[in-house]
Amino acid sequence: MNKNRKLEDKIELRISLKKCDVFLRGDFSDLGGYDQVGRAIRNLVKKKVIVKIGYGLYAKTKISPLDGEVIPSKNLPELAKEALSRLEVDYFPSSLERDYNAGRTTQVPTGRLIAVNSRISRKIGYNGAEVFYERRPE
Repeated sequence: MNKNRKLEDKIELRISLKKCDVFLRGDFSDLGGYDQVGRAIRNLVKKKVIVKIGYGLYAKTKISPLDGEVIPSKNLPELAKEALSRLEVDYFPSSLERDYNAGRTTQVPTGRLIAVNSRISRKIGYNGAEVFYERRPE
């Protein structure tokens, strides 16, 4: 990368080249100091290149076909599962999804409940919608 480029431009270029949709703040730690990277990421959020979905978690954006607003590139459950993978947390279908798939209920789950093996307190969400966790029965 060109050394004359601003840090913000370097981060934006890296985001555009990556195939994944979820980024951790640590993904850019090799480009500059902690505070510098934080400022650059905040500016990219203001420019709506990325959106914040959790503490140190960011997602690529796209334009909504319905109202023209900037929204995350994938739906929240998909982003949450990708974020949990990046954080090395194992996730599984929730009890609601298992019941629906087994035919025990006809109520379609929203996907915003994710089963995990370990304790997790990280909030993942966007624009008032949040993902919740349940402990997976052993």
